[in-house]
Amino acid sequence: MTTAQHKIGSGFGAESTADDVLHGIDLTGKLALVTGGYSGLGLETTRALTKAGAHVVVPARRVAVAGEALAGIDGVEVDELDLGDLDSVRAFAERFLASDRTLDIVINNAGIMACPETRVGPGWEAQFATNHLGHYALVNRLWPAIEPGGARVVAVSSGGHHNSAIRWDDVHWRHGYDKWEAYGQAKTANVLFAVHLDRLARGSGVRAFSLHPGGILTPLQRHLERQEMVERGWVDENGTVLHPEAFKSPEQGAATQVWAATSPQLAGLGGVYCEDCDIAEPAPADGPRVGVRDYATDPEQAARLWDLSAELTGVNAFA
Repeated sequence: MTTAQHKIGSGFGAESTADDVLHGIDLTGKLALVTGGYSGLGLETTRALTKAGAHVVVPARRVAVAGEALAGIDGVEVDELDLGDLDSVRAFAERFLASDRTLDIVINNAGIMACPETRVGPGWEAQFATNHLGHYALVNRLWPAIEPGGARVVAVSSGGHHNSAIRWDDVHWRHGYDKWEAYGQAKTANVLFAVHLDRLARGSGVRAFSLHPGGILTPLQRHLERQEMVERGWVDENGTVLHPEAFKSPEQGAATQVWAATSPQLAGLGGVYCEDCDIAEPAPADGPRVGVRDYATDPEQAARLWDLSAELTGVNAFA
């Protein structure tokens, strides 16, 4: 049954932290995978999950940097993975499957935002390729480890999905590249991925969710010039955050993905977009950019994107 895209009254909110939503939850013996789990929200997610007893696998493009960032955190292992390189995705998945372990949690956390026009692989637009296609291929290749334990798969999207639906006539932005709209398309793809994966996988006990973590200043902003952040009203000319109350801390920013991955309140539910540690409401037609846009949860567009992703990557665990 399709889960309604409406709040369930979780009791948590925008100020809740990852530790808050894990209070009373014992993850001892659970195995989680967090892409990009060594920086920003990913690092806070890894810290919280390990504190609750989970063992966390952190696939990282920069293995040495990840090792340094995670030093001192028990229950973590790092392996190499470049989401923009499908050969790297395949190699990582093969190494993991060879360990004969079962995953309980997969959090597709890694991503890039608003980068200059960049091409990867066979000329794919980098944000769509990294944020969506790489994670799509990873989950499909890891399916033999995801299915047995009835894992939860969490796709970290963004309120940036309001920027753009899928540009079906030009998903790789061959014409008129706009870094914010390209980011928006990639984040819409994350939501649609969770919608369709949940439909395909729920019969196996695997459920999928997507989410907006909230506004947080993290290394995700590395492609933005300071002047652009000044123009957006985020910081002043010296780089000082102008309105700290408008941004979540990394601990608060990690909360929604941790909640989606672990909360017993979501048992039997799936395929929905979450924000502020609850299921989000549909976005209003006009007004503030809250909730989720209809095009991002449309099951027909989700199925169409899945088929396109399978064609592009050559991977489909459900074929």
